[in-house]
Amino acid sequence: MKKNFFLVSILIIGVSVILTGCIPGDGTYTTSTPAGFFWGIWHGWAAPISLVLGFFHKEIRIYEVINTGWTYDLGFYMAIISGFGGISLFRKKNSD
Repeated sequence: MKKNFFLVSILIIGVSVILTGCIPGDGTYTTSTPAGFFWGIWHGWAAPISLVLGFFHKEIRIYEVINTGWTYDLGFYMAIISGFGGISLFRKKNSD
C-alpha cells in the first residue's frame, strides 16, 4: 500500500512539473516567435492548470497573448472543446 501511494505521488508531481513547464504568459514568446497552432492545443489542454496558477502568479494567463492569430485560436478552442466536451462521454445516461 505504501509503495502504491509513493508511486502515485511521484507520478502526480512529475505530471504537474511537466504541465507547468509550458504555460502561457511565461515570457517565452515574442513578436518574432509567437505561439502557433500546436502551442494553442497545448495551452488549451493546460488551461485548467493555468487558471489555478493564475490565482497565485499575476503574469500567468490561460491564453497566450502573443500568438499567430486564428491558427492559435483554432488549436486552443479545439483542445478546450475536446477536453471538456469529452467529460460527457463518461456520464451515465438516464433511459427514462
